[in-house]
Amino acid sequence: MTRIAIIDYGMGNLRSVERALTRVAPYADIVVTDQAHQLLAADRVVFPGQGALPDCMKRLEQRQLTGVVRRLMRDRPFLGICLGLQVLFDVSEEGDAPGLGILPGQVCRFADDSFDEKGTRLKIPHMGWNTVIPVADHQLWTGIPALARFYFVHSYYVREQQTEHCAAYTQYGTRFTSAVLSENVFAVQFHPEKSAENGLALLSNFVNWNP
Repeated sequence: MTRIAIIDYGMGNLRSVERALTRVAPYADIVVTDQAHQLLAADRVVFPGQGALPDCMKRLEQRQLTGVVRRLMRDRPFLGICLGLQVLFDVSEEGDAPGLGILPGQVCRFADDSFDEKGTRLKIPHMGWNTVIPVADHQLWTGIPALARFYFVHSYYVREQQTEHCAAYTQYGTRFTSAVLSENVFAVQFHPEKSAENGLALLSNFVNWNP
């Protein structure tokens, strides 16, 4: 039986992610946990999150999970969601906080004077449905139509230093990375658990992904 662990560090909509995974993988053993032994015993790991990156890093340290998360990323399919994408990078403007530094780049805040192509001022946070454009074919996009829309809630976005890790991008005043891929680590800025059929398709692809 496939074992999927959802990292519980005290932030994020853990139960929504759990329910979505249960729907696409009813045969799997899914656990929400902050216990290192349960996380390390999992075949696949999901790092969800909402909120501020400084708080995320603080809570990982408090629960002695920082080293565990780094280890999990080395050798099994790993999915980061929203804050679970931002934490992969070097540093965030939000409190000038360091991330895990798995990928090179900075997490930046959307400009308050952001405008769309029609000159309309954009609201910050970026909240609602938006188009995600993959940069290449990949198993994780299987069954998801071109120009599919996913649900976003965030005020910060990733500015990568090495664009080869970009798996998809989205436009919101500026073009930003909305998905990254590095070997067995895949992470998205949007919320697949809130993105209806497209989100469920992506989660199903993750459950069946063998990088």
